[in-house]
Amino acid sequence: MSDRDNRMRWTEEDAVHDVRWQSEKGLPPPKKVVIADDTLTADTAYRLASEGSAFLWRGDYQNAKQLLQALARRAERPVKRNRKKIASQAKLNPDAVNAIEPKAVFNQHRQAQAQRARILDAILIPLLANHTIPLRRAPDATKACLEVFGNRADDYVLSLRELLGVISAHEWRKKGVVIPSLKEGAQRLFPHYGVFSPLRGEYVELVAMAPLPPALKAKSLAFDIGIGTGVLAAVLAQRGIQRIIGTDQDPRALDCATANMQQLGLGQQVEILNADLFPPEKAALIVCNPPWLPARPSSPIERAIYDPDSAMLKSFLSQLKEHLLPEGEGWLILSDLAEHLQLRSRDQLLSWIAEAGLAVIEKMDARPNHPKVSDASDPLHQARKAEVTSLWRLATV
Repeated sequence: MSDRDNRMRWTEEDAVHDVRWQSEKGLPPPKKVVIADDTLTADTAYRLASEGSAFLWRGDYQNAKQLLQALARRAERPVKRNRKKIASQAKLNPDAVNAIEPKAVFNQHRQAQAQRARILDAILIPLLANHTIPLRRAPDATKACLEVFGNRADDYVLSLRELLGVISAHEWRKKGVVIPSLKEGAQRLFPHYGVFSPLRGEYVELVAMAPLPPALKAKSLAFDIGIGTGVLAAVLAQRGIQRIIGTDQDPRALDCATANMQQLGLGQQVEILNADLFPPEKAALIVCNPPWLPARPSSPIERAIYDPDSAMLKSFLSQLKEHLLPEGEGWLILSDLAEHLQLRSRDQLLSWIAEAGLAVIEKMDARPNHPKVSDASDPLHQARKAEVTSLWRLATV
């Protein structure tokens, strides 16, 4: 998006305004802007947002948050109606409902999510160049916005949802996330905005438990491909691997991992490198936790979940052999959720492994324990209930 396109324009009190548009999701600036305040009702806002209008908020900040909650309730109504319809059909004809392809359910779910996001992103908040919010009862979000947007020379506008995400990420960054697999006294990692937080501990535990390859005795070097927060590199370092190189291409991930390694006292042991997958060396152990679902991400943070056409997964597998030392191993950490959603088959995965000149030494499995596993109202509940996260120990043939 060019700087010219990255501007939001509207007319207010007979004057044309032109302000920088900020969207971490990469959304274009809204074309229809309505000036809104505390007099805007939720029903009217929902109707206008459904028709494509956005609301530049001039009222009380806390009232804007309440309006967002009201819009969320209204956006959920069609989803609830659809769930009731499916439940009713299941009583009348269970076979017909069970015959619905999981892939179709997944696509419908994503479409519903996208529509909901368009409506909830309609409330826009103005910010001054110093990141203060010129609204009544607005919080002090200057530190949070400075962490994400840096120093600004001009005023800007962004959606309330994105602003709340920035503020929430700031709190996570202050408090940190407890990682039970790390040694006591060094169990917190501090995720940055836009970097996927390691809240699902089962895959971290697999890396903490898997037997280390014999090649590490000759050369104690490991790669963490797509380092993110640095959680897997930290686990490997605490397991005694002398040198670890973590790679990523996302500047926020690189900054986040660097800060976390310094915080944990691992800065000398773990090197952070801006690279597309592999460093220009060979290692005894190469670990990768690629995005699990072959679909297109709708925002930068979703790149940790969605991998269009399994591009990163296939690239990792196809290049792994040439970067492994003799007797070295590649650890692929992957959920089989895509298989239950019929987005990718097990046979496809095994064929990619074989075509890359690799063999499976062992597959270690763990069941996820996140809240969605037990949420029967989730459209993807059946797939999530069957999901298994695996660590595939791969070696060259």
